[in-house]
Order: sequence, then structure tokens, then C-alpha cells
Amino acid sequence: MAYRVRWIAACLTLLIGTAAGAQAPSPPPKAVTPSKPPVAPDPAFDAARAAYEALPEAERKGLQDALVWTGDYNSVVTGTYGRRTHDALLAYAARTGARDPAFPGPATRAALLASGEAARKAAAFSLRRDGASGVTLGVPERLLPKRSSVPGGTRWQSADGAITLDTKSFPPGETDLDAIFARITAPATDRKVTYKIKRPDFLVVTAETTQGKSYIRYAAGAEGIRGFTIGYGKAASAEVDRLVIAVANSFTPFDSAAPAAVPERGPAPAVALPPVAVVRRAPAATGLVVEPARVLTSARALDGCATPSIGGKPARVVAGDPARGLALLDWTPPGKGSAGPSASLRVAPAAEAETVMVLGAEAAGAVAVAPGEATGESVYAPLQPGAGGAPILDRSGALLGLVASFPASPRLVAGVMPPTRYTLLPGVRIAAFLAENGVVPGPGAVNPGPNSIGAVTSRLGGLVVGIECNR
Repeated sequence: MAYRVRWIAACLTLLIGTAAGAQAPSPPPKAVTPSKPPVAPDPAFDAARAAYEALPEAERKGLQDALVWTGDYNSVVTGTYGRRTHDALLAYAARTGARDPAFPGPATRAALLASGEAARKAAAFSLRRDGASGVTLGVPERLLPKRSSVPGGTRWQSADGAITLDTKSFPPGETDLDAIFARITAPATDRKVTYKIKRPDFLVVTAETTQGKSYIRYAAGAEGIRGFTIGYGKAASAEVDRLVIAVANSFTPFDSAAPAAVPERGPAPAVALPPVAVVRRAPAATGLVVEPARVLTSARALDGCATPSIGGKPARVVAGDPARGLALLDWTPPGKGSAGPSASLRVAPAAEAETVMVLGAEAAGAVAVAPGEATGESVYAPLQPGAGGAPILDRSGALLGLVASFPASPRLVAGVMPPTRYTLLPGVRIAAFLAENGVVPGPGAVNPGPNSIGAVTSRLGGLVVGIECNR
């Protein structure tokens, strides 16, 4: 009993432990020039995507969800066809011997949906509205038949108590994500944090002990803070890892976005299509406005992008440097006048494990801020798709460099990218490149000394733009 109490106390996390790990620095980047041809097409991928995207949205999401249950897909269910979905379908087809002439054809889709439905029924996976915490999430009730009340939520457990799913809520003002994050990531001799990320409205932490794994997610909103925790032994990983993905995909913290769910009490019917949050497509790359009509980015991040656009308006690559890996785009910014203060350029290299922040563009003009560490010409941070070309800033807000590229097929787990090492294009290259192309940035918006992430983002976030690729 004492061991179980210690283990449950140690296990408060999400599901990315096996995905964390450093990515080796990529080879020297290639620059994009206006005349560079697009990447060679992949007819098999294009045909599969066309067949998939012609399906109704509910079926597209259902297929991705089924791939979670068959163990072939470990990311967010969005209904959008990408390389991860493609690879998962190929893995499923190879294992089951699917032979559709047009892949994924009707036979493969029907078999896959049936396999996913069978796996969900086998787990008695039910979408539950937990009145104690206010969250809605899927519960594998055959695996977790025991239910009891806990402060601010509900606990589901396996018959032997070795696997636990807890929901938890805090009313407004009782605590905040910073305090929760500090508590669940605090160093412990018998527990290793394998992944951690905190944004203004959510956090995710995964951890391991000698014998156990855990996954935690919390979200903040007007109603307070709500989340869930899963803890389980490593011996159960083969079965529970995919269930964690399914639970994470079904999690809805607040009623305003929650779909219909079965009551807290009563039978547990199978759920055909667990609900997921709406996920907007990330931009192809991130750019930094260095003059009112000029945007700096990484050339490699634009590989194969023949017709880029920014804010829905066409952009044109006007300069590319093969040696430095940089590209300069011409675009028409919204409104008139100057883009405001620019980022002050720093040519001194990053110190060993220097604290930095990366501003990556997201969908709908949003900016994602990722804390990280830079050393020389590399940066280690939990970036998200579209971060190729993102500016890397030091604590004063000076531009230290750009992210060279983001992997085309990242290993996302439950939609989150673990901290990874990326190549950094340093400020000394940027300074020479801009000077050679006649770009004179405006006055730098830097406050001497260390600044908070929020202060730097408020000054410079408006200079970060998403670059779309209209292939």
C-alpha cells in the first residue's frame, strides 16, 4: 500500500515519455531562390490525400480515431490528411493486407472503422460528463471499473488499483497554471519529468518512475482550471499508451465546447466518434518583419514553396542565400505606414545553455511562445509545426537567430511536440545577409537586462507572421 501511495503521488502526467529526445542537428540548410523548382511530387501520397479529403469530415475523423485504437496513429484527431495519417494508413494496410486499388479505398476504410469500433467496445470506452470536475472525457470503463469521489473531481481505477484516471478542478482564483506547473515539475529523486510544456491556457507534463508512467493535462478558462491525470505501470504500457491518446483526444475541459455525453451514472455505450477540439492548420513557416514590406525567414523552411503568401496576400522571394540559409520575401502588409520597432539584432553567439524564447506563428495570426535553451548554433525547445524560420530572442528581446527548419513529419504525441534540438541560423549571418540586400531595420525594441516572456512578446509579437504555401 505504501508503494502504491508513493507511486500515485509521483505519477501526475500526459503521454509523451517515449517521444521525448533530442533531434540531431540537421545538415546545412539550403536557400530558396526565386527560380528554385518545387519539391518533386509524390503521386501515391497525392492520390491518397485526394481520396481521403473527398470524404465527409465525420468519416475522416473517424478513420484517424480508428487508427489510434489500432495502435498506428498517436496524434490529434483533426480530419486533415498529412504525412502522419498517410504513414499510419500504410502501416495498417501492410499489417492487414489491404489491397484497395485507390488507397484508402472503401474496403480499407470499412475494415479500419470496424477494427477501431471493436477496440473501443472491448475497452467499453464511453464519453462521460464528470459533474464533480465539469470536464468531459472518454473513460475506458472495462479497464477502470472502480469509481470514487476525490476533492474537485472523480477517480476511475483498475480492479487492482494499479491504473488510475483522475479528473480535477480548481475554482477561479484558487490557483493558477504557473503554480500547478511548478509543483508537478519539481525535482524528485524517484521521478523523472520526460516532457513538459506550458502555454497561457494549458499545460502538459509527462513523467516516469522506475516502474510507472504518468500523463497530466490542465486547461485554464473563465470557470477556473480543469484537467486530468493518468498513472499506470510500465508493464501495462502496451495497452494503456493508446488509451491515453484516446482520452487526451476526447478531453473537453469546459461546457461551452463540450459535445453530448452519457450521464455520470448508468450504462456505458460505445462511442462511435469521440469528439475533438477544432485544430486549425499551422502555417508552412514563420517570418519576421524587418522592414514594412520585407519579411525575413529561413530558406529551408520554404523548400518547395513556389507561391508563398502572408495574411492571404501573395508574397515573393526576392533574395535567397545558399550559404547562410536565409530568404527575404516581399509582401504587402495590411494598413499603411511603418511596421513599428524592429527586433534589435545580436551578432554575438549564444552562450552555453543560454535561456531564450522562440516566437512561432500559428493559425489565424496567433503567436506561440516557447521557452528554450540555445548553445552556439542550436536551440532546444518545444516548438510546434510552422516554426521553421521563427525568431529566437534572448532575454533582452534581441534577435539571436532563426530556427532553420521544422521536420516535415514530426513525431507528435497527442498533438504536442516534445522539446527537440533544432539548427539555429545565427545573428551574424542575418546581419550580413540583410546588409547585402539593403535592408535597414528600424530602431530595436530592446529593454536592457532580463525581460519576461510576456514583456518581450508584447513588444515584438506583432512582427511575427505566418507564411502559407499555396502549392
